[in-house]
Amino acid sequence: MEPDRKLILNRRTLLIGAAAAGSAAALGFAPPASAAVPGFPTFTRLGAALDKSSLSWAPARKEIIFPSVRRVAGRLPNPLGAWYMYYAPHDDPGGICLAYADSLEGPWHEFAGNPIVRRDPYSVPHVSSPHAVWNDADGKMYLYFHGDNATTRVATSTDGITFTYGDIILTTAMMPSNVTETSYARVFPHPTQSGVYIMLFMGNQAGTRKIFIGWSHSLASGWQFKPDPLISPAAGEGGQLSGAHYWSRNGGGYVVYHSGAGTIHVADVGTSFDRENHLGVLYTEPVATRAAAPSFAEEDGRLYMFYEAGRRGNTNIAIARAN
Repeated sequence: MEPDRKLILNRRTLLIGAAAAGSAAALGFAPPASAAVPGFPTFTRLGAALDKSSLSWAPARKEIIFPSVRRVAGRLPNPLGAWYMYYAPHDDPGGICLAYADSLEGPWHEFAGNPIVRRDPYSVPHVSSPHAVWNDADGKMYLYFHGDNATTRVATSTDGITFTYGDIILTTAMMPSNVTETSYARVFPHPTQSGVYIMLFMGNQAGTRKIFIGWSHSLASGWQFKPDPLISPAAGEGGQLSGAHYWSRNGGGYVVYHSGAGTIHVADVGTSFDRENHLGVLYTEPVATRAAAPSFAEEDGRLYMFYEAGRRGNTNIAIARAN
């Protein structure tokens, strides 16, 4: 499994945060957000990835959340573009959607057949929060998503569009009894153990949303989960956390996540995931009041962050570029 780089290889209240967008110039720039975390970049908001009002899937015209961007050129047969972005509305019925582009800065185009994953096969109120992982070993895209909030599922595809439904891989039954939600999962290679994957996800423990971790030797099954949280809310984080993304740069061992305060933060957890040091705010949304669910991709040596911007129920996907 490869990182998503072209040339360089290296939820509810909480989630309150054209069909093609133009180039960066057309998107419109915002001033760079200052970073309070030494060694981490600052990011400049380029604008919205999609004109939400023009999307064909009606629930997505209200809100779209949890972007996951993957380079597919050279991986999938006859892709629609060099990059695929998976996203979804959250409220019922949800539905996993796809957009594509030849550049991370756009323009991004909505796939005409959205949603590509519906709630119907699962008999759940909604499906949402897609996270895609490309696996070189079997030539498949693995798609993780929740439906409902207590259940995380996986599906696979050889073309990135038509998915074969797999198993439930995480439910609250696998966690302590006071954990009532297990969702918003993202999966990454373990930083030091070859052939092992980690899953970072949100668990609602006795009313407080925290970041938990799991691990497996297989992307599709065999997941085990640590019963204790990896990261709990600290002062200044609004009492709730979600949207965790592993940060492999700077030597790795960091997790980027969003807080109930509407900002994106960084914690040092170590490459053995044996510590919890809150380092501060990585990004503050300069336009839409809230930033959440960050996802990162690199193209031509430039790092980009895709994230949900705006208050819950009115979110769009925004793009920011590292300075």
